[in-house]
Amino acid sequence: MNRALILLLLCFFAGSASAQRGALVDPTRPPRLSIESSGKESAVPSGPQLQSVLISPTRRVAVISGSTVVQGGKYGNATVTSISEGAVLLRYADRRETLHLIPGVIKRERLTGSAAQSHKGNAR
Repeated sequence: MNRALILLLLCFFAGSASAQRGALVDPTRPPRLSIESSGKESAVPSGPQLQSVLISPTRRVAVISGSTVVQGGKYGNATVTSISEGAVLLRYADRRETLHLIPGVIKRERLTGSAAQSHKGNAR
């Protein structure tokens, strides 16, 4: 009986010790782009990066690559022409550039009511 209890306790402590050796991963942390995951060296984004958007009834502010700019303000050689929930439009002398808060994700309107029903009928 005592041997069985001692063996059980040893197995328990051995299992908990091996579990503690593994690195804990924060599930809320964004994924890292690295050599490990892709097999190639990760590309560092070039150009301005939209980091945050603040919208209130009286003003619109964006944080672009660490610099705070207001709608109508200047960011480098560009003018911030519009700030929306997920994007900022920069106007340069020769071109326009849209910065997205989450690159690769474009927000679309959700169909509701009768528009959704007619869309479902057309999808067949």
